[in-house]
Amino acid sequence: MNAEKPEYLKLYLSLRDQIVQGAWGYGDRLPSRRQIARDRGKSVITVEHSYELLCQEGYIEARPRSGYYVIYKTSDGFAQSSAEQPIFQRYAAVSRENTIPFSVLAKTMRRVLTEYGEAILNKSPNAGCPELRNALSRYLARNRGIHAAPGQIVIGSGAEYLYGLVVELLGRNRLFAIESPSYEKIEQVYRAKGVACDPLPLGQDGIESAALSGTDASVLHITPYRSFPSGVTASASKRLEYIRWAQYQQNRFIVEDDFESEFSLLRKPEETVFSRSGQVIYLNTFSRTVSPSIRVGYMVLPTQLVTEFQQKLGFYSCTVPAFEQYVLSSLINNGDFERHINRMRRIARKAK
Repeated sequence: MNAEKPEYLKLYLSLRDQIVQGAWGYGDRLPSRRQIARDRGKSVITVEHSYELLCQEGYIEARPRSGYYVIYKTSDGFAQSSAEQPIFQRYAAVSRENTIPFSVLAKTMRRVLTEYGEAILNKSPNAGCPELRNALSRYLARNRGIHAAPGQIVIGSGAEYLYGLVVELLGRNRLFAIESPSYEKIEQVYRAKGVACDPLPLGQDGIESAALSGTDASVLHITPYRSFPSGVTASASKRLEYIRWAQYQQNRFIVEDDFESEFSLLRKPEETVFSRSGQVIYLNTFSRTVSPSIRVGYMVLPTQLVTEFQQKLGFYSCTVPAFEQYVLSSLINNGDFERHINRMRRIARKAK
């Protein structure tokens, strides 16, 4: 798989891993672009692209007439917010024009009707049709760094339905910490399910460290990419802080609500918290990428919760018609979904 990646992305991954592993500590100055180019046998342009990604992800920052410095913190304890750290707007405005073209969707629907025939009338398996779960498993591995078996994926009718499943899985006796401000339906669903919520204030790069360390919650619901309505995107250091929060005590979990991250302006897909921790439940939907009328979301469970989910909630019938699941799996498998995402990101980058 690594051989298929462009050179700038392979270099980015190599440098990122060295930073995470402590080869360069917080505040250290990185070698110049020309030095890295000589040492690694790369072009200066390749190094520039790699450094740009590291800056955009929040691992390093460029200082005028000084060079590049590590701002990723790996020290014990929670990272401190930096009021002076520049914010890179790495998202595109999402509108109806961002959803997949009607002509593509209509063609796919006609093909599914022809290929599946009366099978579209069959009841979906409880966790979702294997066609869609398999397609999502491969798509997430290719594009999001999420390596999850189809058995870890649960299909449901939108994010709000999945929030309710999270409560029933983890239990109503827990305190759920949420971002403040956050998408209002997150708190509304949790409270409707009988769960107490602890709103944690957002700073420039994510939830304020003092609030996170002081909460008694055992579940943390985050929208690390462009949290609504604030537009705050969690930095790389902050995402590590979230992971350490979960690891600090047993039986803590993170709910990663990955809303709109497909439209990141980065030259690579946005990094997920799920890909870095085994204590994360990952949620996403197709409302922004395919159509708001297709109320389809999916949840990726960490392996430690798969059996518990099956025992507690495996009896629930899938709330998404098989036809819609076949359409989505076809869009993913034939490449239309990824081509659409990549096209919208290119358009947004040019317009920026």
